[in-house]
Amino acid sequence: MTNINPKITKGLQFSSKRPPLKNLRAGLTPPHQDGAAHPSDAEHPQDAKQRTDFSNEKSGVNFVIVTGISGAGKSLAIKNLEDIGFFCVDNLPTALIPKFGEICIKSHDKIRRVALGVDIREGEFLGNILSALDKLREMGIEFQILFLDAKDEVIVRRYSETRRRHPLEKEGKSIFEIIQEERIKLIPISEKATKIFDTINLTPHEFKKTVADDFKKLGKIRKMKITIISFGYKYGIPLEADLLIDTRFLPNPAHVKELEKLNGNDKKIADFVLKKSVTQKFLKKGSSFIKFLIPNYINEGKSYLTVAVGCTGGKHRSVVVANELKKFLEKKSYHIEIQYRDINR
Repeated sequence: MTNINPKITKGLQFSSKRPPLKNLRAGLTPPHQDGAAHPSDAEHPQDAKQRTDFSNEKSGVNFVIVTGISGAGKSLAIKNLEDIGFFCVDNLPTALIPKFGEICIKSHDKIRRVALGVDIREGEFLGNILSALDKLREMGIEFQILFLDAKDEVIVRRYSETRRRHPLEKEGKSIFEIIQEERIKLIPISEKATKIFDTINLTPHEFKKTVADDFKKLGKIRKMKITIISFGYKYGIPLEADLLIDTRFLPNPAHVKELEKLNGNDKKIADFVLKKSVTQKFLKKGSSFIKFLIPNYINEGKSYLTVAVGCTGGKHRSVVVANELKKFLEKKSYHIEIQYRDINR
């Protein structure tokens, strides 16, 4: 993995006629209207030609932007992406991301899959990340944004165990206050995330497998991956959920003594839940709604969808409905992964 920080940017080649990096707070080049001339085109006609060559076509280069709350596992995610063949750069100033994209395109397929670590250490450059990503899109570079998160108390515990300093640590501020400040600064990029990983319940091995399963085929297969998670509301809503389905209004097998200790994968539980007319009506309406949403998500470039199905304890109704939803979507030829988060609690 390559680590780049602002101090070594002086080694990159820039024209002497362009302003130095410290004056480029909005990126390498300011945004322009479509069709408008770039101010340096007259001086650098070759650069202008290169910009034109990148438009309206796919470059074959794929980026994964790895970001999230400090302490949520970004370094581990980048290491795992490196293990499956990604070219990894951590802490590259956002102003240099478009320039790096040009380098990847000119590498003649030597650099096709790239993971970039972007976090609060970027400082003032962090505010330029969305405009930098827009430039990648204009160049034909496709990208995903992986946002790593965990509950505040988990982040605090991790910092306590490792005795590391938080990048935003200031005298007189508690670690909880610092984490909240970081969350606010990361809102713009978290809202654009294509995948959110809650790392609370993942062991390092499980985390590595999750990253590998989600990104090892990036740039090879362009299909939406749909994850269905059954869960119990009493244990909290999954942070990574895009769609939330509440099944607590359905008849509860937990109130039937002979069914209480079984789970939703047992035929007796499935029969109990599915024989109710309200369940059938719910499945029909809910499946139709999701069937409508998925193609529209794909058209907008979304590569991942997480559907969380919840009941009180995550053991009975949510499992049954999650299984039925999986069957329905598999018939539509979607790639489905199902997780029973709380089935054994």
